[in-house]
Amino acid sequence: MASQKEVKTRIASIKNINKITRAMEMVAAARLRRSEQRIADLRPYSEAMRKLTRIASAHAGGLPRVPVLAERENVQKVGIVLVTGDRGLAGAFNSNIIREGMRTAARVREEGAEPSFSVVGRKGVSALTFRKQEIVDSYVGFTDRPAFADARAIGEQLTARYVDEDVDRVELIYNRFVSPLTQHVWRQTLLPLQQAEVVGEGAEAEEETETEADSGGEQARSEWFYEPDPEELLARLIPEYVTISVYRALLESAASELGARMTAMRNAAENAESINEELTLEMNRARQAEITQQILEVVGGAEALS
Repeated sequence: MASQKEVKTRIASIKNINKITRAMEMVAAARLRRSEQRIADLRPYSEAMRKLTRIASAHAGGLPRVPVLAERENVQKVGIVLVTGDRGLAGAFNSNIIREGMRTAARVREEGAEPSFSVVGRKGVSALTFRKQEIVDSYVGFTDRPAFADARAIGEQLTARYVDEDVDRVELIYNRFVSPLTQHVWRQTLLPLQQAEVVGEGAEAEEETETEADSGGEQARSEWFYEPDPEELLARLIPEYVTISVYRALLESAASELGARMTAMRNAAENAESINEELTLEMNRARQAEITQQILEVVGGAEALS
């Protein structure tokens, strides 16, 4: 059994850990409210952008003289964009993205193509570097507070790589925020637009809602007129669609990270409190054992004198 002094030292350490984790939980909770509001503001715009791009592409028919609309018959190179965080202590937030990225890369290799990674966040960069995976582009330092300029830089780079035929398809993998307790890993095909889809828990319901909205109402039965023509419009619209999609992924990931960190820190604080209770009982038993030993020594000394 550990001595009373050793147990007291451990209790002091656990109390310090409890204070730190509670503080981190409160900070994450405060910042999460702002992140939730940013997502709520962007989601309708992002969904409207997807709808407009899809409708314009349908009216353009088989135009795809627009380079960014060119669909490759033989997909040989696939770019995989992983959105992770710059920091840890967020439960399985980062590991889920890394795991899905590796699964996607394995699936791409089975299809006969070669994957390459673009990574957002230091945790993703370090994990893929450790696994000796090829990282073409990395973006770090802004995952907790992503700005639209960050998304534009990433979107322009991805679009340029597709137009230059460095990649034949672009996959985006990120955590979608549902609640502080729940985050779903989503995989979205960004380019080419003809194959654009979102895969993940809850994605099917969102796609069905958008489809119903597209097919219903007077707007769906009305005739659309474009100025400029659909080809020129798509040449401008698709890079914006890519940027908005990346920006939404960054915001969803930032909120998911805060939610995951808040939950992880709450669990850590509760575990620290539980350990503290166990150590307090152990300290009491150690103190009782020491007192009993001292009494036995006194009694034994008295008997020896008598």
